[in-house]
Amino acid sequence: MLKIAYSDIFRYSVPEKHRFPMQKYTMIPERLVAEGTISTDNFFAPDRLSEDEILSTHTADYWQQLKTQTLPRKEARAIGFEMTPALVERGRYIAHATYECALYAQQYGVAMNVAGGTHHAFADHGEGFCVFNDVCIASNLLLNRGQAQRILIIDLDVHQGNGNASIMADESRVFVFSMHGGKNYPFRKQKSDLDIELDNETGDKEYLQILTGTLPRLINEFGPDMIFYQSAVDVLATDKLGKLALTLDGCKARDEYVLRQAKSANIPVAIVMGGGYSEDIEDVVEAHCNTFRLAQQIYFGEMAG
Repeated sequence: MLKIAYSDIFRYSVPEKHRFPMQKYTMIPERLVAEGTISTDNFFAPDRLSEDEILSTHTADYWQQLKTQTLPRKEARAIGFEMTPALVERGRYIAHATYECALYAQQYGVAMNVAGGTHHAFADHGEGFCVFNDVCIASNLLLNRGQAQRILIIDLDVHQGNGNASIMADESRVFVFSMHGGKNYPFRKQKSDLDIELDNETGDKEYLQILTGTLPRLINEFGPDMIFYQSAVDVLATDKLGKLALTLDGCKARDEYVLRQAKSANIPVAIVMGGGYSEDIEDVVEAHCNTFRLAQQIYFGEMAG
């Protein structure tokens, strides 16, 4: 069964017309169930990170500031959401959900988090809508607990995963691959194990040529036993913050290629959603739903309904 992490806590209260589309966290599961791609049985409610689990990746000073709500105003503003205890709690559940998805992926081949992909969080600060770095925390927990030995992070968000690159800079057991817009946030990039910077207006054909020319070699040479896939949909031409030119079909083809590569190599893959900021929320939700549909189809063959 396709295991999907979901909790009402994922949807955080933001002002009307905030550029982050929080409503997607309820729209995606509702659509997938209504159309029969999955049933409510597919969902699991994640636990939250313990303090020790947070400190596997984040500094004690940063955690203390979050816990006591004493983060300097400038640093809180860089995160982009109102800093409240509820935001910190939300981050704890999202990050632990990604870790649990990795464990389920080891059982079933794939598992998915309706949220996650908070790749702009560094060890000592957050930014870009990211408080805790879920994929890096999950990776460190797997390594520390002997549950994985070599982890490949495939980050196809349009924005470079600068937090991933920074946190994992000296961790040879984790390979960070980021393929992103070269002239986009963050404007001070970090150095991943492999960065591919794309020109503005890169479309389906060129994007898929680059991806298909890169990913098999990475998998073959690095030899991961776990993959985290950031399947963000801010690569769409309709995205307000993206600057690339992928169609809905191109984004779907990207996801299908990554999942088939992981499955054919028999490597578990935990999928996190990352960003998506199209003007029409329908574009965001439909592109994300395609990722879930593909996982269900490729790994389990038929729809739940």
